[in-house]
Amino acid sequence: MNTPSPIDPLQQRLGKPAGGWRAQLYAIIFESDTPKGRAFDLTLIGAILLSVLVIVLTSVQSIAAEYGAWLHGSEWFFTVLFTIEYVGRCLCVRRPVVYARSFFGIIDLMSILPSYLSLFVPGAHVIMGVRILRLLRIFRILKLALYIQEYSMLGDALLASRRKIFVFLSVVFLIVFLLGTVMYVVEGPEHGYTSIPTAVYWAISTMTTVGFGDLVPKTDIGRAIASFMMLLGWGILAVPTGIISSEITHQRGQRALLPRICPSCLSPGHEPTARYCKDCGAPL
Repeated sequence: MNTPSPIDPLQQRLGKPAGGWRAQLYAIIFESDTPKGRAFDLTLIGAILLSVLVIVLTSVQSIAAEYGAWLHGSEWFFTVLFTIEYVGRCLCVRRPVVYARSFFGIIDLMSILPSYLSLFVPGAHVIMGVRILRLLRIFRILKLALYIQEYSMLGDALLASRRKIFVFLSVVFLIVFLLGTVMYVVEGPEHGYTSIPTAVYWAISTMTTVGFGDLVPKTDIGRAIASFMMLLGWGILAVPTGIISSEITHQRGQRALLPRICPSCLSPGHEPTARYCKDCGAPL
């Protein structure tokens, strides 16, 4: 028995048209379970990969000098292609503004804007590298919509725990500044610690266990402080991990209680265990 694919919350909010050419176009663009939808997604990923390759080759001066005209024409071909795709996505949903303001909608728009802006603003084509973000659509092709939700959950967890993380980073900064100042006093300019900012830089690289080796303590006290900071760095790494992990667990519990939206009539307020819409009777 086949397990149903995870429901994409974005598609629930976009709304599928009841019928006509818009419903057919919606099935091709947004539903990767159908043969046409899978073919569309595979073609789209191929176009994205090729467009990214064109951007990479354009940055190589020797290649750009010899094949500049061909690369420029290819870039505009992909720009027109992605423009048609973006317009199609907006036309085939019942709520195009929701799509335009969504994460993927913004990425899709940003991937075509640089080409058009380059006609009026010199150098705007430099930000075409944002098109690489469109590779995230691979998740949709591989039926990994659930992983997209996990990324969203991680973002929500970071946003919800921002105050705790800010307090933690403030404490870390104070420790680094204090120990860096102590190292400046203990080691001094004769050992390379020419200023407090230089000593703080050393403290940061030591506490994060990077240790570039450009500054090395020479005195016994300095080495003792360095050893303490290395051990402290390992413990500090665990604190933000615990904060974010706790918030992710909380977010997962909250999302399990969120009411669902009917894909047919867009009626909200359904319980997580509901199988049919309470208003139109359509399966959820």
